[in-house]
Amino acid sequence: MSDALCFLSIAELSARYADGTCSPVDIVRAHLTRAARLEPKLQAFQLIDEDGALRAAAASAARWRAGRPVGALDGVPLSIKDNVDVAGFPTRHGSRTSDDAPAETDAPVVARLREAGAVILAKTRLPEFGWKGLTDGPLHDQPTRNPSNLAHTPGGSSGGAAACVAAGIGTVAFGNDGGGSIRGPASFCGLFGLKPTFGRVPHDKHEGPFGTLVAGGPITRSVADAIITLAVMARPDDRDWFALPPPPAGWLAALRPRLRDLRFAYAPELGGVAPDAEVRRVVEAAVATLAAQGTRITTLGPIIDPLRPSFEAYWLAGFAKRLRAIPPARHDEMDPQLRRLAEQGLAVGIEALLAGEAARAALGRRLGAVHREYDLLLTPSMPHAAPTVGTIYHTDAYDRWRDGVPYSLPFNLTGQPAATLPCGVTHTGLPVGLQVVGPRFAERAILEACLGIEQALGVVPPTARLRGLQSKP
Repeated sequence: MSDALCFLSIAELSARYADGTCSPVDIVRAHLTRAARLEPKLQAFQLIDEDGALRAAAASAARWRAGRPVGALDGVPLSIKDNVDVAGFPTRHGSRTSDDAPAETDAPVVARLREAGAVILAKTRLPEFGWKGLTDGPLHDQPTRNPSNLAHTPGGSSGGAAACVAAGIGTVAFGNDGGGSIRGPASFCGLFGLKPTFGRVPHDKHEGPFGTLVAGGPITRSVADAIITLAVMARPDDRDWFALPPPPAGWLAALRPRLRDLRFAYAPELGGVAPDAEVRRVVEAAVATLAAQGTRITTLGPIIDPLRPSFEAYWLAGFAKRLRAIPPARHDEMDPQLRRLAEQGLAVGIEALLAGEAARAALGRRLGAVHREYDLLLTPSMPHAAPTVGTIYHTDAYDRWRDGVPYSLPFNLTGQPAATLPCGVTHTGLPVGLQVVGPRFAERAILEACLGIEQALGVVPPTARLRGLQSKP
């Protein structure tokens, strides 16, 4: 029964707290017990704060007993990616070179979640400084593994975040996404993941131009849970200079499944990259199901040019900035691949950076033109299902531009919101995701469409079949 408690939705938790069927303390203990049992296999956590989680759960339980919960997230267990500050704990960024001094204050999103009564269970792993779409690196002896199949990676960089939610540890995980770091892991693990419009969720540590690609958002087991969580995450914080104006009260209330009155474009080969046969089969079956139910979907070609020629120097320059901040005596402690790329980035000049900025503007204009004709854009979330653990990132075998980010990065460059939701599995049972993209500020339309797609496809998340894990929901 305790394992079943770990897979309850936010609405189910609130109902049980309200009628006294169980308390936040019961739920948090169940999650902590499950984490202790499964973490040796998953390797998803940087740290687990058992004492702090139980204190927060006890405070939440008291509020529920008094009939005064502070919101829908009161008593909901969740995790925070370990490149975001949580007061009292170090922010390690997946790097041996990082400072292990505890953060003095909570990052904006952590502060908003605490104010809403959420219980922070843990901080989750990422590759060093979030540089790649796999979760392994020098800070840890073992890679993070995918609960759907432990021989495979959950992706990255929010790999620990997705792995724990898929395994039933935490109802929600906070991740961030600078090139697909929410959507890739969510797709690989059979979850819903949303990268909101840039600036929608406040963040207090933007680091140069590369920081303007990054947006934080929820990873969940359902669209409904993401809607509830985003409404809290997007509350304002004046520490973020780039933050959007606060959304109006109730901006995500009363969302309903919506498909038939929307115009969808489907671009299976966005930027000239084709998915493999298995992913194409699953995604196109999902698109056909939606079309058969009356959804208007037009198939388009590549739409945009390949990304690498315009943006590789831009990418490398971001690593170089990070390298310059690390004392040279500690460079040998870095992931050798990251160090090599960062050293290449040292040669990137201002002209190349400005060219990257101009290319971003051109890409935004091109995709803006698409959205003048179509409300939302559909693509595969990833060109392949999850690769095996031990895959070496950004090599001929698994190239960043071809295999890692071709469908996700364009929308970081433009700041557009994009979500992934499960649409089926490969013949070997690995999850496949469908990406839904909207123009800037269109989170409502994306979420309503995703509610409709989730309902229309009726896909059982592969998290219900956790191969390699002893306990099932």
